[in-house]
Amino acid sequence: MLDQLPVKIVKRIVAKILDTDLIAASKVDSVWWQEVRQEAYKRWKNYATTIGHIQALGKPFEKRNIDWISFEDVNDFYKRWINRLTENQLYIMEKMLRNGMVVNLQERETIEYALSEHRWGGDP
Repeated sequence: MLDQLPVKIVKRIVAKILDTDLIAASKVDSVWWQEVRQEAYKRWKNYATTIGHIQALGKPFEKRNIDWISFEDVNDFYKRWINRLTENQLYIMEKMLRNGMVVNLQERETIEYALSEHRWGGDP
């Protein structure tokens, strides 16, 4: 039955699927595979954009004279937030790579490098 839904409905369903279940939905048929691939790319780019915005928010506080006790609390939260977003982004990237959804050679190399850096404790 899932393989007979109109593309518009498939898009809406795929947009609601959690990151951890997204790639599994691509197994339904070729329409689902294409929609999941597009959604995965969208989420990958959204994570990258969000991480960039968060990093930009922290820049003004790097060189200012601020209350260090509150700064440490905020900084710890900030680091955990960035790390969580990075892990989510890497999860999507790895699943896309392992399921043949990345066809661009440069993107493939970017993903492999980021995964390697992450595994060895670097900053992807």
